[in-house]
Amino acid sequence: GLTTFRPPYSPTTFGTFAGYHKDATFEVTRKTPIDPWAESNGAVFEPVSLWRRAWYFPRGAEDMHAAVSRECRGARASVGIFDASTLGKIEVVGPDAVTFMERMYTNPWAKLGVGRCRYGLLLGEDGFIRDDGVIGRIAEDRFHVTTTTGGAARVLNMMEDYLQTEWPDLKVWLTSTTEQWAVVALQGPNARKLLEPFVEGLDISAEAFPHMAVAECTVAGFPARLFRVSFTGELGFEVNVPARHGRALWEKLYGAGKTYDITPYGTEAMHVMRAEKGYIIVGQDTDGTLTPDDAGLTWAIGKAKPDFVGKRSLVRPDMAAKGRKQLVGLLTDDPKTVLQEGAQIVADPSQPKPMTMLGHVTSSYWSDALGRSIAMAVVADGRGRDGQTLHIPMPDRTITAKVLKSTVFLDPENTRISA
Repeated sequence: GLTTFRPPYSPTTFGTFAGYHKDATFEVTRKTPIDPWAESNGAVFEPVSLWRRAWYFPRGAEDMHAAVSRECRGARASVGIFDASTLGKIEVVGPDAVTFMERMYTNPWAKLGVGRCRYGLLLGEDGFIRDDGVIGRIAEDRFHVTTTTGGAARVLNMMEDYLQTEWPDLKVWLTSTTEQWAVVALQGPNARKLLEPFVEGLDISAEAFPHMAVAECTVAGFPARLFRVSFTGELGFEVNVPARHGRALWEKLYGAGKTYDITPYGTEAMHVMRAEKGYIIVGQDTDGTLTPDDAGLTWAIGKAKPDFVGKRSLVRPDMAAKGRKQLVGLLTDDPKTVLQEGAQIVADPSQPKPMTMLGHVTSSYWSDALGRSIAMAVVADGRGRDGQTLHIPMPDRTITAKVLKSTVFLDPENTRISA
């Protein structure tokens, strides 16, 4: 007899299942309001999460390394301008907002004053680093939370999960505002001089508006949330305006910035400058197995806090065991040699294979400011190896590098950032 016919009654092509997920539309590409300016000004782009971001801005026949070195020099010598709109942003609002923040993040929040910011560290239940970002207190019952570019949806989902299943009694509302704010970052010693004439209703002098301050004001005629923060180690400001005003703000600041030889820079220069200061990127310098102590971030844990997500796991014996992989700095013996990210690290390159791997390189760049290469790595008992020489085997040679327990290569006194 005949089979029992069930849908689909006739074969369906793979194309039907794929739909529009093909070629240029294979994956959604998100673009910031400033993206068209970057494209018209010759930017080379790279994918970051689902976003298209300006990687670097070559001039003439410059290759990437020459362009990035110039962008770093420009930002550190005068002022650089950067599109930071892709940062994840979450509005945490309600009478219990501070209680919610105290429970979610490792840091203390109750005593953070309105108009001040703090670096926030988020862990999973397992005690490992999940995300981080600068968080500003806009009002007693309102926080402007930033997350990593790729972590926005994940962090909001995690927050909602706890709010709805663990603490449904809290009066808190969470709203994703990533695409509502365009963010223009000005970084460098002339950042304040450039920005000051555009700011209304706020004194942004060093005394009145210190590092890690936030305020609502008007910038270039647009309503804004102004953060004095830095991911480069330089005097820095991040101007948040409604997304529809993003490009207009950028063009006004860029036009006025020509007086200071302003330099647009992309994600690669941002990576170099943050590495020079030892600032981590979650997901690059962490791999889901690093605790705050492993990453040198114990200062971000509220010691007097009764609880927060992941606190219980931090006291497990294995989390403080000797020999854990820790984030450290690396300086190659040959300053011109730039290590490959992901390269494995060993103590003895002559041991028979398979060698004992101590860790791997997480970030590695040529630093124009230091005139040499720099790198960060996770290494077993890393801080205990301060000053030791380790080996990085490559297909054609073995590279030697010295371990530094500190990952801060430039301006450890923070004189630039507090200018």
